[in-house]
Amino acid sequence: MTSIVLTGGGTGGHLFPAVAVAAALRALEPAPALVFLGPANRGERATIEAAGLPFEEVPAAPIRGRSPLGLARSFATLARGTARAVRLLRRHRPAAVFSTGGYGSFPVSLAAWLLRRPLVVFLPDVAPGLAVRVEQRLASRLATSTPAALNHLPRAKTSVTGYPVRPEFFSLSREAARAGLGLGPGERLVVVAGASQGSRALNDAVLGRLAELVEAAAVVHVTGQAGLEAAERTRAALPAGLAARYHPAPFRADLPAVMVAADLGVFRAGASILGELPAAGLPAILVPGAFAGGHQRGNAAWLAAQGAAEVLDEADLPALADRVLALLADDARREQMRAAASALARPSAAADIARLVMEAAR
Repeated sequence: MTSIVLTGGGTGGHLFPAVAVAAALRALEPAPALVFLGPANRGERATIEAAGLPFEEVPAAPIRGRSPLGLARSFATLARGTARAVRLLRRHRPAAVFSTGGYGSFPVSLAAWLLRRPLVVFLPDVAPGLAVRVEQRLASRLATSTPAALNHLPRAKTSVTGYPVRPEFFSLSREAARAGLGLGPGERLVVVAGASQGSRALNDAVLGRLAELVEAAAVVHVTGQAGLEAAERTRAALPAGLAARYHPAPFRADLPAVMVAADLGVFRAGASILGELPAAGLPAILVPGAFAGGHQRGNAAWLAAQGAAEVLDEADLPALADRVLALLADDARREQMRAAASALARPSAAADIARLVMEAAR
C-alpha cells in the first residue's frame, strides 16, 4: 500500500488544509495509508486525531522574533525534530510527503529532502512565511490558495488550487444552516471569530458595544478559552431579551454551518479565510493581525480587492461596531460582497491537491 506522510502546524490555518486533503486522499481507490507528523504544543494532536488520522510527534519551534538565547533553543529543537523525522520517515517509507507550512512542518520537510522523498508544499496564505520560503526550494511540487501567491513562488512547479476547506461548507444550504441554528425569517446573524486561540482585541471591541450589536442582529462570538469569562460576564449584564441573542463560546465545531447561515462575519485574516469565506459566500470585515510577519495583511487585502471583504486596521477597532451596523443596514452592499466571495470558491481544492500529491508519489 502506498504511504503518504502529512505535516504542518503552528496555527489552525496550517492544520485544516491537511485534514481536508487527508479526507480527499482517503476517498481515492485504492486509498493510501496516511500518518501526520508534527509538533503537539498547540493542540495539533487533538485536531489531527479528531479527524481520524494517526499522529506522531516531531518537535519543532519558531525562529522569527526570538532572542539570541531563544534562537539557540529553537535551532536545537529543530535539530532534534529533524533527526526524529528522519527516523520516522525511514520507518514509514512514504511515497511522498505533503506539507502545509508553518514552523511545525519544517523538520519533516527537511527530512523528506534529505532522504530524497518527493515533497509537495501547500502555501495557504497570499505571501509565504519563513518555513514555506525555505521549503519551496526543497519541494517537487507546490500548490497555493490564490493567483496572487504566484508572485512569490516558482511558477513552473506551482499550481493554484484554492484553499481546501471542510466539506460541510459545500454540503449545507443556507436555508438548512439557518434552520439548524433556529434563526427566524429575516433575522440577521453576525459571526465573530479571532484566530484559533481567540483575539483579545477583537473580543474587547465587540463587548464594548455589545448591546447595540445584539439589538441589530443575533451574534455568535467565538472568543477563545481566555476570552469566554469576560464574554459571559458582559452577556449577564444585558437585558434578558438581548442576552438571548448573544452566543459566546470558546470554540464552535459547527463553524461551517454558522458561517453559511450568517449575514456578516468579523474575522482575523489567517489563511483559512481565503477558503472559508468564499465557500460560505460570507461578506466580512477583516481585522488583520500584525504578528507572524504580517502575512494576514496580504490575505485581507486580496479578498478586499476581489470585493469580498472590507478591511479594518487594528488601530481602528473602536469603529468596528459602526462598520458592522452600517453593513447590516446596507443589504445591496452585502449582496455584492456575497456574490464576489462566492465567485472565489474552489470546491475541488482538496481533491486537486490530493491529485498533485499522488502524482508526486508516482
